[in-house]
Amino acid sequence: MHKILSATLAASVLAAGVAQAGTTSTTFQVTATVNATCSAAASTLAFPAYTPGAGAVTGTSTITLTCTNGAQPTVALNPGTTTGDAFTQRLMASGTNTLQYNLYTSSGYGTVWGDGTGTTKTVQVPTPSTGIGTPQTLTVYGQLLDSATNKNAVPGSYSDLITATVTY
Repeated sequence: MHKILSATLAASVLAAGVAQAGTTSTTFQVTATVNATCSAAASTLAFPAYTPGAGAVTGTSTITLTCTNGAQPTVALNPGTTTGDAFTQRLMASGTNTLQYNLYTSSGYGTVWGDGTGTTKTVQVPTPSTGIGTPQTLTVYGQLLDSATNKNAVPGSYSDLITATVTY
């Protein structure tokens, strides 16, 4: 009987030495947020020299937007900073003298580019951005009419300041 007990005790000691270590696992999330962003730059709209009575003159400016992938921004233009500026008739100033002009969404000069109020329209970039490395350009069409008011303009250098607001 002594031999059986010894063999059982030896088997128990061997089994305890071979026991596996325990394991467990867990998971965790990794997150990031990509902020939507757009940067904008605009070129000067410089009308050619205007001679009263010689007809309307036109010019263009560009607004270049660089936005995050998938952004399809909308651009609004304010009336300008000259006293009396309105979407229906923007004004450039030279001292207290003014010259009438307006900004349009296309070369047809039919729709005033504004903030969407009244009859003005904003302009949306036609296709979503493919990323920061791909600038998108919108053209602003300007027209200085040969109106009765402009025909009486005093010679000088006229200017106005327009703010483009980009919503994305």
